[in-house]
Amino acid sequence: MPFFIVSEDITEMDVDAVVNAANTDLRMGSGVCGAIFRAAGREAMEEACSRFRPVNTGEAVITPGFELPARYVIHTPGPVYHEQKAAWCEERLRASYRNALELAVVHHFESVAFPLISSGACGYPKEEALQVAISEIRKFLETHELAVYLTLFTEVEIMPLREQRDMEWYLAEQYTGDEPVFHHGAVYGALPDIDFSEGKCILPEIGAPAAGIPEALSEQLDEPFNKALLHLIDAKGKTDVEVYKKANISRKLFSKIRTGRGYMPGKRTILALAIGLELNMEETENLLEHAGFALSQSILSDVIVKYFISHKKYDIYEINDALFHYQQPLLGSA
Repeated sequence: MPFFIVSEDITEMDVDAVVNAANTDLRMGSGVCGAIFRAAGREAMEEACSRFRPVNTGEAVITPGFELPARYVIHTPGPVYHEQKAAWCEERLRASYRNALELAVVHHFESVAFPLISSGACGYPKEEALQVAISEIRKFLETHELAVYLTLFTEVEIMPLREQRDMEWYLAEQYTGDEPVFHHGAVYGALPDIDFSEGKCILPEIGAPAAGIPEALSEQLDEPFNKALLHLIDAKGKTDVEVYKKANISRKLFSKIRTGRGYMPGKRTILALAIGLELNMEETENLLEHAGFALSQSILSDVIVKYFISHKKYDIYEINDALFHYQQPLLGSA
């Protein structure tokens, strides 16, 4: 279920499959397409693609990854954008993402990485292309278990301007650290040293108001973390599936946390769980305390998280957007 927006080189990502923003002839092109062909080995990829060409816009086919770290490449030609045919272009772009994702599931992949299809030479407006990608991927992940990475290299504004203004005011009042506050559009800063082979990544944070907790969590701090987590899930009237999906973490990782056995999740994963549980600030801090962590006004990412918790904004993807906007690591894990 996890979904991450990253600024990684798609040709270097160690995932089950990368998606090529192909042309309908499945020949080596420019941009991402050219980079994938070169990294995979042009001759081998050309020969593999020759068996399928031509393909229609929005369709998807699969070939080996050859010399790429990814084992496979899913090729899908997105639409060449024409304003007069905007509705058709959007429908075909959605089909590209949907068909590529379905192909990944058919082949039992656990992870797949996409470029921002059609946003380069095909001329699709970048912000619109991004919204199509995000909405189609999120919709698919509601019913499928798959780690999806969307790679961005060009400046795409993803954080709403009004949210940016509100955040700037909040940071000016709350942030006490020495770290400069940098941001660049929503071209998220590259996440450092992500090991995709083990599904490691970082995700955003979120929380929510208390709702009828029968006993203060602060009175249970001697409990093991996994027991405290299970008590919270029961107290909130949620299911395990609801929590790990809303937290944007994988079922496999959640199962590892749930069983305990000496495993302690990191701070970002715990914050993601707080998001999934819709905890308020006090509950979030108490849950962190079970694992020996705390939020700090001097850590920029913590202050950004606290902004969303205090404003009761609980969409983990929106928080991801804000963290990436300010070049901060995201919360959670695949």
